[in-house]
Amino acid sequence: MNKFNLSEWALEHRSLVWYFMIMFAVAGAFAYLALGREEDPSFTIKTMVIQAQWPGASAQEVTQQVTDRIEKKLQELDNLEHTRSITTAGQTIVFVDLLPDTNARDVKPTWSRVRNLIDDIKHEFPQGVVGPFFDDQFGDVYGNIFAFTGDKGISQRELRDYAENARTQILKIPDVGKVDIVGAQDEVIYLEFSTRKIAALGIDRSAIIATLQAQNAVTQSGFVETGPERVALRVGGRFISEDTLRGINLRVDDRFFPLTDVATITRGYVDPPTSLFRFNGKPAIGLAIGMKTGGNLLAFGEALDKTMTGIVQ
Repeated sequence: MNKFNLSEWALEHRSLVWYFMIMFAVAGAFAYLALGREEDPSFTIKTMVIQAQWPGASAQEVTQQVTDRIEKKLQELDNLEHTRSITTAGQTIVFVDLLPDTNARDVKPTWSRVRNLIDDIKHEFPQGVVGPFFDDQFGDVYGNIFAFTGDKGISQRELRDYAENARTQILKIPDVGKVDIVGAQDEVIYLEFSTRKIAALGIDRSAIIATLQAQNAVTQSGFVETGPERVALRVGGRFISEDTLRGINLRVDDRFFPLTDVATITRGYVDPPTSLFRFNGKPAIGLAIGMKTGGNLLAFGEALDKTMTGIVQ
């Protein structure tokens, strides 16, 4: 019995061999054109940062009541290499390092398990502990950062609205990844109490704050049943702007008086700001844009340029 000879078979079926060669060449060309193109390679960082705050507590109290409990709970992880912590008065930072041989596909499920483990012991933390907060987004790379600036007549709020509108349009681009706004200032309403006026009225500032909190509370107000229909009642009076605060009449110790008699109400921004972004020495808001893993960098860049041109115009 003769053995199968591939060369002889190919010579006898030249047309079929040429057909497969052409098909493979065409398929290879299409596969090459569809390959992902990235400026920066994707990699997985096997470290998570856990932060918690306990205002007013000493470093020793934070270590015993917060840091130690977090680190002991994290020992239940199968692929944990070690933990590192930095504890100061009122704050703790815990670094979670996984084993070097941990598969990249297992890292995200591990971080989800870390969050679940810490949630299980949240009730054991002392009252007043803020957090914990988790950060595992070290591998995100922003290939493009755009700066939004405005003239003196444009407020930070208007500039942020413009950046938010641009972000909404950019998120529609195929293969777009994370799109974050950088350097935006959060708006707040300040109540500046006059100590002299409060003392003259003989009231306590804490009583005023308690009254304001009760006024701004969201509570169920009941229902009205009319035959087959059941209508929910909602009571107005919530604070939606500084103007609603200026129209508030407070009742403290069975006395009524306008809030403006004891406090100056102004709208501003968080001071000190949590983050700042500047462009050519001027205040600005940044829009950081990243691409999804495996995306085509050239096609993504062209689509981004086209979208940004439309936004600017």
